[in-house]
Amino acid sequence: MKNIKKKEDVIKISVIGGSQVDTEIYNLAYEVGKEIARNGAVLFCGGLGGIMEASCKGAKEEGGLTIGILPTANENDANKYVDIKIPTGMGYARNVPIILSSHAVIAVDGSYGTLSEIGYTLTFDKPIIALKSWEVRPYYSENTPYIIRAKTAKEAVKIAIREARDYIRKNQTG
Repeated sequence: MKNIKKKEDVIKISVIGGSQVDTEIYNLAYEVGKEIARNGAVLFCGGLGGIMEASCKGAKEEGGLTIGILPTANENDANKYVDIKIPTGMGYARNVPIILSSHAVIAVDGSYGTLSEIGYTLTFDKPIIALKSWEVRPYYSENTPYIIRAKTAKEAVKIAIREARDYIRKNQTG
């Protein structure tokens, strides 16, 4: 991993999104992965295809570290760009550790599995940045910015890094 000096400086960002995506969305997730690695952060994901593969591929090409928390019990199910494979055998329940493992979350596109991860992100009060993804807010509060919107991969990662640092600061013990 390049750009990381001390273990306490490591920022962990989860990238969530669908396992089946078109070329435009794949390329967007790929750029997110590249930007995460360029910023010296560790990328967490669900370890399979689509958004997960694209973001891991981008991160790997920039020398980053990728961690896949798999829904299956078989680490061989991970995409080839995952460095550390964590088989869980938990199916969609593995969405909780994907969220809890990170300081910030970037949602790229996504379907109902992604929506459940967004729900967990909000439940655990983690910062979440959306790129062409769901817009979610309580019916009683139209102005509450639960999900931060970004227009580009670079902007999403820049916001995620800032929000992760704030999250770490707020949650430090001692």
